[in-house]
Amino acid sequence: MTPLPAVEDPIPLSAVQHAVYCLRQAALIHLERLWEDNIFTAEGDVLHAVADKGGSRKARGVRRVMSLPLGSARLNLTGLADLVEFQPQPDGTERAFPVEYKRGKPKLHRADEAQLCAQALCLEEMTGQPVPEGALYYAQTKRRVTVPFDPDLRALTLAAIDDLNRSFAAQATPPPTPQRSRCRACSLLDLCRPETFARPVRHWRDQMISRQLGDP
Repeated sequence: MTPLPAVEDPIPLSAVQHAVYCLRQAALIHLERLWEDNIFTAEGDVLHAVADKGGSRKARGVRRVMSLPLGSARLNLTGLADLVEFQPQPDGTERAFPVEYKRGKPKLHRADEAQLCAQALCLEEMTGQPVPEGALYYAQTKRRVTVPFDPDLRALTLAAIDDLNRSFAAQATPPPTPQRSRCRACSLLDLCRPETFARPVRHWRDQMISRQLGDP
């Protein structure tokens, strides 16, 4: 990854999930401070209220820490992990295993996985130990989904972090790139107005095509 531009404040870990879903959404939330609750965000708030209580305990030899502060100076990230399990290893060390709570069920895109991977990158920097996998717990299915932090996911996560740092350094909100299914599910749809922004671009494009074809 190329050197990151200077950004005054660290990037929130939650912004990584937003950036992979839609970089414009991430900028609207974290740069322009725009936000609108819907049923999905409200359900997420209730779910995270349990993790945000914090605390630590042991279960079957595994140390479980709720609401653990994380950070990476190298990547300019900061935030909280819902849960980190520190699993004992044969050599006497502990291996961190981050768990992120999500409403709903597993999704087709990898935004949730990237947010979890960003937590792993922070934990690796903080502990000096590899973090090969973690888990996403989905409230609708009430099951964990194990997420290996393979090279493809790490590359996707680092690319999103790079995009965020550059966008934050420039204090610039990217233009919309409408994607019907994602836009419909976005709580910022009315604030973003992707179709309104995209209409002049489509009009200009159609004009250019007509000129190239020699149409009147």
